[in-house]
Amino acid sequence: MNDNTFLPGPAPRTVRTADGAVLQIPDDWAFLLPGDAALTRRVKASGDHWVIQEKKGRKTFSRGVWAPAATIDGIRTDLEVERSTDAYAKRKAADARRRDKTQSVYVEDFQGAVVAFLGFHPNHHELAQRLAFAVTQHATPVGSGTVARTKRIPIEQRAEAAVIAWMRHQTTAYDSMPIPRVKGKRREVRRLLAERSRHVLSRYRQGVTPPEACPLQHALQSAASTEPALPCPETSHFRTA
Repeated sequence: MNDNTFLPGPAPRTVRTADGAVLQIPDDWAFLLPGDAALTRRVKASGDHWVIQEKKGRKTFSRGVWAPAATIDGIRTDLEVERSTDAYAKRKAADARRRDKTQSVYVEDFQGAVVAFLGFHPNHHELAQRLAFAVTQHATPVGSGTVARTKRIPIEQRAEAAVIAWMRHQTTAYDSMPIPRVKGKRREVRRLLAERSRHVLSRYRQGVTPPEACPLQHALQSAASTEPALPCPETSHFRTA
């Protein structure tokens, strides 16, 4: 934790340091909630400020910034003036077009990576395309927080992880499965379901014709279908509806 990064305090207008000490917020300071990245960035760069962060599980969340009220108000006013100009509007439009183009290219590349990971036999080419499209549509939206949005691993690994995650939620009973609150148990269940998903995929890679009620086939059917499907014999833990 940095010198100007704190935890929420036990009372209003207080913060807690990493070693547990409680500090009072200066009277002339105000709290800036997250949401306006440009405003927050400029307030931080302007001088004194305290960043409030809170850790939940493995993730750390920004709760906002304490800074002199006059500083926040002045920068907010400057930004409002800047954002009201035609030049700003044109720049924002250009930025949006650039982001859309970048996103479009990434979606195409990611879907190609999914198809490559699936490696289905030519007999199942259409199914591979449908599955790749479904996984891509779910995993690639900006802000989705899925593995497809990370840059920490190669796109090939992102595609593999996204397929397994999609199958876990769409073709297995994972979402409704009672899992004991025992350390490592959820990870074990996910590993088991991943193995079952890989087994289903392997049949399509080999060109084997799977049962009509195979969970993957069922998951890709029209949402309008309400007929229950029977599980594949080798995948008894896959859900049937």
